[in-house]
Amino acid sequence: MTDTVPTAVLAMTGQSIWVDNITRDMLRGQLQEYIARWSVVGLTSNPTIFAKAISGSRDYDAQVAELAARGMDEEAIFFELALSDLGRACELFLPTFARTGGVDGWCSLEVSPLLADDARSTVDQALALHARAGRPNLFIKVPGTAEGVPAIEELTWRGVPVNVTLLFSTAHWRAAAEAYVRGLERRVAEGKSLDVCSVASLFISRWDTLLDPKLPAALKNRIGLGIGADCYAEYVAMHATPRWLALEAKGARPQRLLFASTSTKDPALPATLYAAGLAAPRTVDTMPEATLKAIHAGPPVTAVLPTDGGPLRRALAEARAAGIDLDAAAAELQAQGAKSFVQSWNDLLTDIRAKGGALAARW
Repeated sequence: MTDTVPTAVLAMTGQSIWVDNITRDMLRGQLQEYIARWSVVGLTSNPTIFAKAISGSRDYDAQVAELAARGMDEEAIFFELALSDLGRACELFLPTFARTGGVDGWCSLEVSPLLADDARSTVDQALALHARAGRPNLFIKVPGTAEGVPAIEELTWRGVPVNVTLLFSTAHWRAAAEAYVRGLERRVAEGKSLDVCSVASLFISRWDTLLDPKLPAALKNRIGLGIGADCYAEYVAMHATPRWLALEAKGARPQRLLFASTSTKDPALPATLYAAGLAAPRTVDTMPEATLKAIHAGPPVTAVLPTDGGPLRRALAEARAAGIDLDAAAAELQAQGAKSFVQSWNDLLTDIRAKGGALAARW
């Protein structure tokens, strides 16, 4: 029997594997290995990832020192660092982008999380970052908060590729999907091309971290998978509606559902729990490196999520019957996620300020 590569088998289900990390050390070789042999076709980043990368190595010290000596503030320095890293990553993924016709080969850069409650400033910064990057395969990440939804529509209408982040429920996803569709419909009305790309990132594992202490044993570690399955069923259904098909006939691309936060937080659980459970065609799974390595080292994923979500959805009804308010939990998770990114952002800027001050004098 021919040996198979488990990540390649997962990719053959129709799901795109992206890696949720970026460091300069990774850019020196490991990312090329992932692309060439592990079927990785995209990359995501966020403030927490960059905070760990910049504080955890000296790879950024020389550039921080130079930029600080030029009088740049911490936020400006960060975006210079991030655009440098993501520019290199975008170059590595350009062959994938070309080969897939722009379906894959994407990298992502997030706007400042301090703008999550300000749609106008989010749009302005997203437009500026997209223009500065000058990369055809760079998504700008925008939070899917109530205040972020108008920004998603506006940026789609302007032709900026958006990765919607901080989605925790089917209702959150639906609001982001509707914003994307409205942006496309505005482009149709003005005779503009519909060749605009987007993904909508649904966070999975944090559900079980939040709810497991409140649930009976039979429901533990099932809610995250249930949320993913429920959203996938709605995603499939939306793309079979006359409204969507009319846009698709004019050249529109689906805003693909992306499963994020697919690492397990409980060390007693299989590292592949969420990634294996949510293998679904025409979706994306962005995996932390530990999850990617666990998939690569484990048995091939053979079960594909049914288009109606299958039995995984039952956990949601059972949770409601046990007294769990899933809508309130989704709101809590989104607020926690936004707060966590703000904390990472502030930590990141503090570290850059400290490094810049110490290094600029020597520079």
